[in-house]
Amino acid sequence: MIRIYEQDAYVFEFEATVTSADGDWISLNATAFYPGGGGQVNDLGKICGLDVKDVKVRGDDIIHHVPGHRMKTGDTIWCSVDWERRYDMMIGHTAEHLLFGALQRIVPEINIVKIFISPENKYVIVDRDVQWDDIGKAQEFVNTAINDNLSVTKSTMGRDDPEMDGIRAKMERIDDEFITVVEIGDADIAACGGLHVRETGEIGAVLVDRKVSAGKDGYAIHFRTGNDASLRSMDLANKCMQIVEALGTKAEDVVKAVQNIKHISIVKTEQLRSAISKIIGGLRPEIVGNVSVYSGIFETDDKTVIADAAEKIKTEGNVSVLLAKGESLSVIVSSGTKNIDCSLILRDAVSKFGGKGGGKPDFAQGGVSDASVSADLSDDLIRRVKNALNQEN
Repeated sequence: MIRIYEQDAYVFEFEATVTSADGDWISLNATAFYPGGGGQVNDLGKICGLDVKDVKVRGDDIIHHVPGHRMKTGDTIWCSVDWERRYDMMIGHTAEHLLFGALQRIVPEINIVKIFISPENKYVIVDRDVQWDDIGKAQEFVNTAINDNLSVTKSTMGRDDPEMDGIRAKMERIDDEFITVVEIGDADIAACGGLHVRETGEIGAVLVDRKVSAGKDGYAIHFRTGNDASLRSMDLANKCMQIVEALGTKAEDVVKAVQNIKHISIVKTEQLRSAISKIIGGLRPEIVGNVSVYSGIFETDDKTVIADAAEKIKTEGNVSVLLAKGESLSVIVSSGTKNIDCSLILRDAVSKFGGKGGGKPDFAQGGVSDASVSADLSDDLIRRVKNALNQEN
């Protein structure tokens, strides 16, 4: 099979002959449909006017999923790759090379874990967190390379070639004897079998607009290209200026201003948590039988403080009914006695008020969206707890 995309990624219409047909899957003597690889998803398009839903590698062949086709071996057919989709991914893949290469220049110890390039999402997962200052420097490097309109060239090297030592490559993932190497001017060089543009000017622009945790893999750095990057840049800049105006600061001071607000918020949260903790510690329990029942409603969105108190009350062999009242209600029931089922009591009570909850017999928690029912819900829970304890006695 001739793989046209390896010879010229800009070919998107071609004539081919069907070499086999197996249900909805067909093979051709030549194809421009890229089956995916190097983090780039596969092409889509049409064959004989029918939608190509998937493209895969099978052994030495490439197969095309064309549901409902009536093609047979020997048919000469006309094929068309969805060019706009393909070109968007060629741009994205080339941009990813530049972006990671720039990040590695700034943070030499960084390693690439995964690449994903599709029309909907473009990101690279790296094995450590990267500061936004460093991302900004990398982004500047990339956009300078784009403005310089560097040539993007492709060559083939043997895996044992000494020059491979200076080329970014995941050799453990490559089985081929000969490796495709993509060089972008003097900005980057890496092993890659994906599809790329011929010149960096075709990328238009690159913007990193999101960085999120990828769990054990590290961090996903999401980026946009071309007009999408420009529009997103303007949108974010406008939002930033709204923040600047709301804070009454200068644009160049907005990060520091937000950091100060965050610090103040943390301090006040800790102060509020400490105050509530002291209030809970000073609660006078109601004695039911020989068990102390602690209850209270506390004005806070932070349920951590009441959860800690409920756990302490439980370990002392007593019972708690504690509610955190913010925009909604968080409810916790705990018990150090064996014959009271906190999960059952809480679940039955909150369901009356449109809430949900659950847990274990000795510790349960739940929530209700309507915070105005706090007093009624607390009374209902306390009543249920008392009934359970009285039955125990």
